Amino acid sequence: MNKTPFIAVEGPIGVGKTSLSSYISKELGFPLLKEIVEENPFLNKFYDNQDEWSFQTEMFFLCNRYKQLHDIQKHHLNQQQGVVADYHIFKNTIFAQQTLHNGEYEKYMKIYDILTADMPVPNVIVYLNASLDTLLKRISFRGRSFEENIDPNYLQTLSNDYELFMKCFKETHPEVPVLFFSGDEYDFVNHSEQRTHILEKIKAELKKQS
Repeated sequence: MNKTPFIAVEGPIGVGKTSLSSYISKELGFPLLKEIVEENPFLNKFYDNQDEWSFQTEMFFLCNRYKQLHDIQKHHLNQQQGVVADYHIFKNTIFAQQTLHNGEYEKYMKIYDILTADMPVPNVIVYLNASLDTLLKRISFRGRSFEENIDPNYLQTLSNDYELFMKCFKETHPEVPVLFFSGDEYDFVNHSEQRTHILEKIKAELKKQS
């Protein structure tokens, strides 16, 4: 595993990935890789009609995330410069499995496997999750118009899928430490001591790898 720090913050919609990764990036002095969300032209349509627009939505995210990760590998990780990201491309499989029909999912995964065959794997993952009530409150607070029609059942299923995926990830990638923090217990946006605690945990993991 590459010793150049590559820290990915992951978790379901609304859990606080971008807020936390922005703080980590600033404190460690690493470039921040933020996923493209609002730029996806299909997202509004997806939340109104998932069956009709899921494939287009997931393909847009896959292609853009592939390009972003390719660029950070070329311009930062290969130059021994650490990076913090508020996602990793493996999240695509979580969303795609839930939203795509069988035939679409099979086609999608063939493309995914080709694009991600040589993508960098994080050497620390910060995994956040929270109850449905907390996720809905945070989504409402940030006020993105395209999330106004988000289905709570979709969000709960997504949260459950993250739990299952991360459990499998820890089994298949035992070399990658996964640090879990509950969004119900940690309000790192409003409490600096909680942000500091998380940062110290990350630093300890990176020190083990140096």
